[in-house]
Amino acid sequence: MAKTFGGLSGRQKAAILLITLGPEVSAEIFKQLREDEIEQLTLEIANVRKVDSTEREQILSEFHQICLAQEYIQQGGIAYAKDILEKALGEQKAVEVINRLTATLQVRPFDFARKAEPTQILNFIQNENPQTIALVLSYLQADQSSHILSSLPQEKQAEVARRIALMDSTSPEVINQVERVLEQKLSATVTQDYSTAGGIESIVMILNGVDRGTERTILDALEIQDPELAEEIKKRMFVFEDIVNIDNRSIQRIIRDLENSDLQLALKVASEEVREAIFRNMSKRMAETFKEEMEYMGPVRLRDVEEAQTRIVATIRRLEEASEIIIARGGGDDIIV
Repeated sequence: MAKTFGGLSGRQKAAILLITLGPEVSAEIFKQLREDEIEQLTLEIANVRKVDSTEREQILSEFHQICLAQEYIQQGGIAYAKDILEKALGEQKAVEVINRLTATLQVRPFDFARKAEPTQILNFIQNENPQTIALVLSYLQADQSSHILSSLPQEKQAEVARRIALMDSTSPEVINQVERVLEQKLSATVTQDYSTAGGIESIVMILNGVDRGTERTILDALEIQDPELAEEIKKRMFVFEDIVNIDNRSIQRIIRDLENSDLQLALKVASEEVREAIFRNMSKRMAETFKEEMEYMGPVRLRDVEEAQTRIVATIRRLEEASEIIIARGGGDDIIV
């Protein structure tokens, strides 16, 4: 006998929903899922034996309600969604739908601002204290944050960057308070867990999107305020795999300053895209020699590979600082004349 609708797990309902939607739609949905999620759902689908029409209709109805709730949340937050659903479904059913949705949906703070123009956000926050600005930028899209950071007064840029890099966890109460000041519309925090944002990776993503002049101003100021933090940020500003984003002439210049042994080690586990970027900027004979020598290298320690890649990245940054190569970053500095 099939389980009653109320006794089905979320995963079982998802499996029945996919069966109901058919193979073509299910295949498109699978493309949006992680590999482990696909495996779990495939197992559930395989274990489904019999589903009656009533069960299918109930699951389709629940799915439709959750989709509507999510759309309402995006339009105006949890409170707005609950109000609309209460009018459509009644209070009890609306609460059930919202609870099911918020059990899996993590509403990201400042989500409403992620769709706004950077200049609009800048007008809201430019006169706030550096900690408040850092909090907001940590939750925005990297390109938004890059634009805003570049547009702040120079005396504020480095302090905001430093606070983003050092930021760890912020309580939902503080986030909500800042949201209310920034915008009347709240992006609700659906859990009481501390929300993690900021950190070195966050400021690295932002700095990678600003123009070279702004980056240099911020890093120079950080070197005075916090040399260790500035050095850690510099180390992560450019990673070895980013070589694919460098123009051919610059790659040729980089190769001239590299030790062959370092380049061979670094390419040992590099992606095909990185290898191609390097080899196409060598002479045909040199590239063939390189490939042959790499084949005869045998197994190498990952630590040795990473150290070689680190030395290459250091060379790239040195050449960029000396203006001997160009790394496209965004902003006005990318214009070449």
